[in-house]
Amino acid sequence: MDRPAARPDPTGQGVAAPPGRVRLLRRTLAAFALLVLGLVVVDRAFPLPAAARATGGAPGTVVVLAADGTPLRDWAGTDGALRHPVGIDAVSPRYLEALLQVEDRWFHLHPGVNPLAMARAAWQWLRAGRVVSGGSTLTMQVARILDPPTGSSRTAAAKLRQIARALQLEAHLDKREILALYLNHAPMGGRIEGVEAAARGYLGKSARELSHAEAALLVALPQMPSRLRPDRAPVAARLARDRVLDRMRARGAWPAAEIEDARLESVFAPPLRARWLAPLAAERVRSRDAAARSDAAPNEARVLPTLIDAGVQAQLERMLQDRLATLPPQVSVAALVVDNRSLAVLGYAGSADFADAARAAHVDMVRAVRSPGSTLKPFLYAIALDDGLVHSESLLIDAPQAFGDYAPGNFQAAFAGPVSVSEALQRSLNVPAVDLLDRVGPARFAARLREAGLRLRLPGGAEPNLSLVLGGAGTTLEALVGAYTALARGGIAGRPRLQPAEPLVETRLMSAGAAFVVREILESGGRPDAPFRESSRRIAWKTGTSFGFRDAWAVGVTDRHTVGVWVGRPDGTPNPGHFGANTAAPIVHDLIGALGPSATQPRTVPAGVAATEVCWPLGLAAAATPPEHCRVRRAAWTLDGTAPPTLPDRVRPGGLLETAWIDARTGERLRPGCLRTEGPPPQARTIARWPALLEPWVDGRWRAEIESRPWAAACAHTDPRRALRVSGLEPGSIARAAPGRGEVVLELRAVGSQEGLTWLLDGAWVGSTPPRSPTLRLVLRSTGDHALTVLDAQGRWERVAFSVR
Repeated sequence: MDRPAARPDPTGQGVAAPPGRVRLLRRTLAAFALLVLGLVVVDRAFPLPAAARATGGAPGTVVVLAADGTPLRDWAGTDGALRHPVGIDAVSPRYLEALLQVEDRWFHLHPGVNPLAMARAAWQWLRAGRVVSGGSTLTMQVARILDPPTGSSRTAAAKLRQIARALQLEAHLDKREILALYLNHAPMGGRIEGVEAAARGYLGKSARELSHAEAALLVALPQMPSRLRPDRAPVAARLARDRVLDRMRARGAWPAAEIEDARLESVFAPPLRARWLAPLAAERVRSRDAAARSDAAPNEARVLPTLIDAGVQAQLERMLQDRLATLPPQVSVAALVVDNRSLAVLGYAGSADFADAARAAHVDMVRAVRSPGSTLKPFLYAIALDDGLVHSESLLIDAPQAFGDYAPGNFQAAFAGPVSVSEALQRSLNVPAVDLLDRVGPARFAARLREAGLRLRLPGGAEPNLSLVLGGAGTTLEALVGAYTALARGGIAGRPRLQPAEPLVETRLMSAGAAFVVREILESGGRPDAPFRESSRRIAWKTGTSFGFRDAWAVGVTDRHTVGVWVGRPDGTPNPGHFGANTAAPIVHDLIGALGPSATQPRTVPAGVAATEVCWPLGLAAAATPPEHCRVRRAAWTLDGTAPPTLPDRVRPGGLLETAWIDARTGERLRPGCLRTEGPPPQARTIARWPALLEPWVDGRWRAEIESRPWAAACAHTDPRRALRVSGLEPGSIARAAPGRGEVVLELRAVGSQEGLTWLLDGAWVGSTPPRSPTLRLVLRSTGDHALTVLDAQGRWERVAFSVR
């Protein structure tokens, strides 16, 4: 048949197309436009599931990671599945190779559907009358996972739906995004989905570290996840793994030798359970992130990094678990390990056993406000050093004292008399610390700590007072550890950092010189009878115990780390017999030992710090002290070239230098009120006196020679130290128990004072008597020699030596 002749183009530009061809072209374009429009309408009417738009994980999935990527804790997504969002680059190439070889070799070539595979599946369906093989591509599997059918997934209708979704996925996402969806959503048995969650849950490792055998196992698992779980069906899981290995051998994807070795690996996985590290720290990170994102996609999948060292954390938790066996029920333990250089939190235990509800294990005691006991004392002494009030060997008074209505005692209920700053801090003596705080000022002390990040919480309406340094205000373990890092950081305290994005917050708490001196003091021993210093490791440490044994603390500082530990009951109930030195300090010691050996850095003495010989009782440098006034020599650290004098005497104002008068004829001591009027004039000599409250502790070796001379008869009654007398016990007495009784009871009375009195037996406090009722009932059950001392607030005292037989 002849073709119709072409009509001339009316425009004169050429020959016009035949009418039939034009109509065909128009209809084709119209049909294509309608198809496109239809696809757009269908795409909008049936959008991709939300999970397809969150390629890193399902909505609501949260995983908190350690610094090396180890999951610390995870939270299920809104659909209840546990996933660890992971990118393609974080998965072992072995897994990716096996996955594509076994599930979809043509993944990177097809548009979501493999026509050849579909044709084969259709032919098998027609011949068998049922679905024999699905012909599913990896994209179709993703489509089925994200948009599961209501019935069987092997019906023709289900397959058509998968095909449509697969094409839709390919239109919206690239191949890497589709592969990432499979990696994060593939069913792996139980609530676990995704290769990273399966690797962590079954194999205890990252998907990045999979061996050939492990990769093959996780490729096989999604085929029948409920029947191939290695924790429940290890034999079936091994057979499925080996089939994958055989496929890899048949296709030459892996070396034969590697496959043979892989087949030798057994398949075993412990029962699935929550294997959490630092659960309370992870909860803190998650809550903080949720609060920050409350108005921005609150259900978005999140992977939250921390600075926690997984190895340090695991060791920390094991040690605390072991320690619980030595603690009473309902007692918890919290610990914090901080890197001094970066302030990174390496270990965080808000409780010792997160599964033990009886110990209130869900309460994060790292952040709980508790009384810090004596742990604030190093900061007080550092401030006093910077203020020029003291040097490391300044003479302090450890004797009964009252500061207004406040009369502190020592933890051991004994008094040491004259002590240095270093001794008072090492032995954590209370009275010298309160005396020093009274001179520094409680409000100023609290303000300095607050500026450095160590905020003290006081009861409502209360003002800072002298009890602060003994635990009269609350703080947290986290803030305390941050402040203690100043001892290893040249006096600069810092806020511990839990996450990499947290800024480095630093504030100077003390000078570099004060930090050096205080650290040297704390390194030399927490107690004289229990030194905490080792030849291979230098640890500056301090303990604290709150009132009523409610809180036991210890903090240790090395060149690299600061470690803090709290022990107690979260509800604040007393825990008698457990205090910082016997409960918390051993944990700090063990934790620091577990952190591994670290080379001790050469200690450089900061500028302005000098070793100086000083003299007691004046406290001045020996070079500036006349020999007759230097009763005791001490080697001290001083700041800025000055040696501050001994603090002013509260009882006897006017300084420690005093004029003593001597009878030129007899050599006896005189006083201005009883000087002789006849004979040669008395001789005047200047002597260095000890603070009045220390007189009972100062023996003849520490006194000036003139003080050992007898008083002239006319002046003996004027000696203020002998104005107090003990009635009921004579010097040198021997007391014996009455027949049938195993104790000696003494009724004692002091005369010569109208003030309240303090009674000490062998230096330990045994009682106080009020004014005008100075009678003490003393019960003695041990034999031996004793010394009874009574003293008042004016420095008057008397001592009686006696024996019990």
